[in-house]
Amino acid sequence: MSPLVFLRRIIAWVLPEPLPDAAALRAMMPPRFFPPNSTLPMKVLGIETSCDETGIALYDSEHGILAEALYSQVKLHQQYGGVVPELASRDHVRKTLPLIREVMERAGCQRHEIGGVAYTAGPGLAGALLVGAAVGRSLGMVWKVPTLGVHHMEGHLLAPLLEKNAPTFPFVALLVSGGHTQLVAVEGIGRYKVIGESVDDAAGEAFDKTAKLLGLPYPGGPEVAQLALAGTPGRFTFPRPMTNRPGLDFSFSGLKTFVLTTVQAHTNNGVIDEQTRADIAHAFQEAAVGTLMIKCRRALQQTGMKTLVIAGGVSANTRLREELSRMAEQENSTLHYPKLQYCTDNGAMIAYAGCLRLLAGQHDDLAFHARPRWSLETLPPL
Repeated sequence: MSPLVFLRRIIAWVLPEPLPDAAALRAMMPPRFFPPNSTLPMKVLGIETSCDETGIALYDSEHGILAEALYSQVKLHQQYGGVVPELASRDHVRKTLPLIREVMERAGCQRHEIGGVAYTAGPGLAGALLVGAAVGRSLGMVWKVPTLGVHHMEGHLLAPLLEKNAPTFPFVALLVSGGHTQLVAVEGIGRYKVIGESVDDAAGEAFDKTAKLLGLPYPGGPEVAQLALAGTPGRFTFPRPMTNRPGLDFSFSGLKTFVLTTVQAHTNNGVIDEQTRADIAHAFQEAAVGTLMIKCRRALQQTGMKTLVIAGGVSANTRLREELSRMAEQENSTLHYPKLQYCTDNGAMIAYAGCLRLLAGQHDDLAFHARPRWSLETLPPL
């Protein structure tokens, strides 16, 4: 499907009358500037298409999440052992509009009730981001509501604020996913300072690559965690990279290499026995979790903050939650994390983050933005 056909389908869906001509389209464009502060309550449609999951949600500033839907492309990419960007983009094209219809019907929400549209503008896969941006901007134009491109990692960072026992500012955030491992000092929304990050592989990448070395299917994180449960503690001891030096940066490339050499050393005629695979998975997970825990403890001590937030796909790891909970208790600190359904990519976090900024008067300008690379520190504060 060509981009032009795709955009025409969006407009045809949101407009019951025949497709407008160019002059009519210009007349439908929203005002160049919106009032500095929108009024409550506000319903925001959130669209997440940064990688291999299509997430749609409707957030109400008074009542929270009204409805949401998520489509995972795991089965599509499993045969390739990882995400194929072109296939991901095409699947977002197929799924985004049907999921929007589903969410709005489930919420009993009409088009005229939508006060804004938020979509993931980056970071992520360029083609996948463009799908969400095209849909979001098109809906905003024909509904005459403001739109806003949301930072994917800000969505993850703010996801724990959707919980009843939400953290309060300031706090240290560990953002840990397939593409990012960062420690962020958070003073408020948009007031972020990255105080540590991976210099090579992200923790999620290390989990996925370890899974591949052990012959486990994609996505590897949950598979490694499950196999590790059958592992023998202490049979293998893997290094905790960059923990014997000052600083808060991470490195997981060497840990991945250690897994490789261990697998090779215990492979006979191309076969490695099941218990050894489990023992390696256990040792790897202990090393990865231990590294993250050490750095989080150091971040709390160096910043003097007493609240730790973890978010992102790897934050669903049970062992990581156990170790960080134990560490936080020792440091007289509190630990917060989102529900499991909000650890991985989802539309709710985008709708929520977008609503906060739209209510503050922020919105897209006339330029079309999709940013595969985008620093958290460049976001404007509220």
